[in-house]
Amino acid sequence: MLQHTVGILTSPGATWRKLAEMDDHGRSIMLLYPLIWAIAPAAAWYFGTAYVGWSVGDGEKVRLTMSSASVISFLFYGAMVGSVYFVGYFVHWMADTYGGESTLNKGMLVASMTATPMFVLGLAGFYPELWIDLLIGVAALSWSVYLLYVGIPIIMNIPKERGFLFASALVAVSLVIFICLLVVTTIAWEYGATPQFVD
Repeated sequence: MLQHTVGILTSPGATWRKLAEMDDHGRSIMLLYPLIWAIAPAAAWYFGTAYVGWSVGDGEKVRLTMSSASVISFLFYGAMVGSVYFVGYFVHWMADTYGGESTLNKGMLVASMTATPMFVLGLAGFYPELWIDLLIGVAALSWSVYLLYVGIPIIMNIPKERGFLFASALVAVSLVIFICLLVVTTIAWEYGATPQFVD
């Protein structure tokens, strides 16, 4: 799995072609990819919010309690994994519309590999500085969208023009999922996952 992570970040076209040639058994093993990689940003943000802290303006450092940070990090992990699998399902479900050759494992593979920059750059959570992390987040998101546009035509074996439309539809689905996560976050804050700060 590690060679695919490095490959998708350094030479995405060649890596997508290798992944397209993978058999269904290999793709089913790749279902573990988001389960393993999502641990990295969740652990980084746990450490960053509970031990390092952040400041707003010239104020003092703010930190979460360890118990609060662990609950929020666990929910963050679940949200990342759930979002990847949900997008993967939509990749498979929408493939027929665009003439793609898909299986559920292929859809999950596309979603998992596309999320790689988000997982890797999520390690910025070790140092939770708002502006730095915001810039890194925008870079990771842009990179993920680029990977989606490059990978869809290769994995689904469709022309680039149709792949562009397919990937654009998936970006729209991902935005809807993001809005749903914001709603779930608000509800979770009401029912026990409210951030608790160190005095």
